[in-house]
Amino acid sequence: MTFFIFLLACAAAASTGIIFKPGDWYAALIKPRFTPPNWLFPVAWTTIYLLLAWAGYRLTLIPGSQTVLALWAAQIALNTLWTPVFFGAHHVLAGMVILTMLWLVAAAMVVMAIQLDVITGLILFPYVVWLCVAGALNFSILRNNRS
Repeated sequence: MTFFIFLLACAAAASTGIIFKPGDWYAALIKPRFTPPNWLFPVAWTTIYLLLAWAGYRLTLIPGSQTVLALWAAQIALNTLWTPVFFGAHHVLAGMVILTMLWLVAAAMVVMAIQLDVITGLILFPYVVWLCVAGALNFSILRNNRS
């Protein structure tokens, strides 16, 4: 049951991608060469959300994981916020600020999770890697589309 609560939180975050689609605005932006193909985004995020739910569930089984679980809650809130700000409101700078905070929270979550349980930390690691890609993409879009 607990796993499904985490999965529901991830589904709520994912739903913002259904509501606020990239659309013509995003297509018209100058993007870097390393921009992943469009098909990769839903594959990557589905995988990451499943891993996040699994890691969240595992954390509930580990004594002393309250702080890491608080970070889990903070990162899913920031994750949910980024899409409507970036794709919905077209606020690239605000998106970059949110993504920076998200990366910091997620990185702290991974470091603390590894200290509690190496497997859970490793389950979370791809998320931070993908956030690095997202951050570099957001920053490049910010830099190349100043008008």
